[in-house]
Amino acid sequence: MTIDRPATQRAAPTSMSLRNLTVGLCMTVVAIAFEAIAVATAMPVAARELDGLTYYAWLFSLFVIGMLFSTVVTGRLSDRIGPARPLLVGLAIFAVGLVVAGTAQHIAQLIGGRLIQGLGSGVINTAIFVCVAQAYSTRQRPRMFTYISTAWVLPSFLGPPVAAWLTSAFSWHWVFIAVLPLVALGGAMVLPTLLIMIRSYRPQQGEPAARPAALWAAGLVAVAAAAIQLAGQRLDWVALALLLAGVAGLIVGLPRLMPPGFLRLGRGLSAVIMVRGLLPGAHFGSEAFIPLMLVEQRKISLLLAGAVLTIGSIGWTTGSWLQSRPWLKIRRDRLITYGCLSVAVGVSIVAMVGIWPGLWFGLVGLGWIFAGLGMGLATSSTSLAVMTLSEVSVQGRNASSLNLFDALGTGIFVGLSGTIFAALRPTGNLSLTFGVVYAAMLGVTLLAVGSSLRIGRVRNEFAR
Repeated sequence: MTIDRPATQRAAPTSMSLRNLTVGLCMTVVAIAFEAIAVATAMPVAARELDGLTYYAWLFSLFVIGMLFSTVVTGRLSDRIGPARPLLVGLAIFAVGLVVAGTAQHIAQLIGGRLIQGLGSGVINTAIFVCVAQAYSTRQRPRMFTYISTAWVLPSFLGPPVAAWLTSAFSWHWVFIAVLPLVALGGAMVLPTLLIMIRSYRPQQGEPAARPAALWAAGLVAVAAAAIQLAGQRLDWVALALLLAGVAGLIVGLPRLMPPGFLRLGRGLSAVIMVRGLLPGAHFGSEAFIPLMLVEQRKISLLLAGAVLTIGSIGWTTGSWLQSRPWLKIRRDRLITYGCLSVAVGVSIVAMVGIWPGLWFGLVGLGWIFAGLGMGLATSSTSLAVMTLSEVSVQGRNASSLNLFDALGTGIFVGLSGTIFAALRPTGNLSLTFGVVYAAMLGVTLLAVGSSLRIGRVRNEFAR
């Protein structure tokens, strides 16, 4: 049976305000994506200047803690009062975090700024999802996700060089401050439409389709994720204790934040969200080591190695564009499966180059086109599938589940790649080291393929 539940919209903005909403949301996404990429470039300099290299991992771990917790809180609020108010609050929180970090004179202030940024980022990501579900028609959503995907990818072209220039020409502080105008302009663009949504919002009558997510579980999962992330950065008995505590926290807390039957890999919504955690984790867990592999193993210049990632970004944009075409009437569940298979092909090609140094390094670019194309197809399609499978009263809850497991999967599997690399690199056998890293990520990708086959039939929005 094909699943097709038309969403009931709670607000109907005018075409002009909807246009402003689209531009404003995309500018907001650009700001968050630029901050994430630019901060990764400038953070080593910041930590060194503030004499805080000992606390370097916390600059990222506390961001994750804040984001995971606020994602769940925003899902609850969006189902209760609509997504417009949380989005405005999220923009304000994110801006405060930028100011706190951008004016930091001590490592503790910088860490606090990163925590606040994580809180704001989680609010914004979830609120944007629910805004798209409630403000756009079913046929408009695929194109909107193309815009959002492009907004996420665009900073990957400019973020690192701009951040490096700001850091060297002025100071690392300006990497944070420079994002504020984008946040302000995006907020100004979305404000008129969000005010319309606030005034026209009507609470859903009757009992919700699912109970609100437990906030204690959100806190537990956030701390557990940070523990696992920290465990991956060290290879000792403390790491083992952190890992066991983190896994235990996830086992207890995660089921309370996911759809029923999630750990049993239930069909439908649970399977979609499982894909959304596994596939980005495998993709970014592989991508993190592509430049390192090309530089260390093949002695390629860093500029050329980075260009491979740019090629993958082009593939991602293309895949996202394809899924929004009205003439592509392939079911959403099949698009997700095809996307997973494309990523599997891409990771396989990169793995072969890592294992056999005699192969032409340019094959990595070809592989990452496949990987990017698959991510573009699957990421947008999983978001659309969650909207289709969700009752209106729980759009926020399910959006938080999707975003939470996406971030969680990425953090865990990127950490797993790093742990494998750290364990095998001392052997001096780079082919073995990179081969095992990519083999592990290929295994995660194949798990995503299997999960996608459990989704069931989800109708394409353009199918008649």
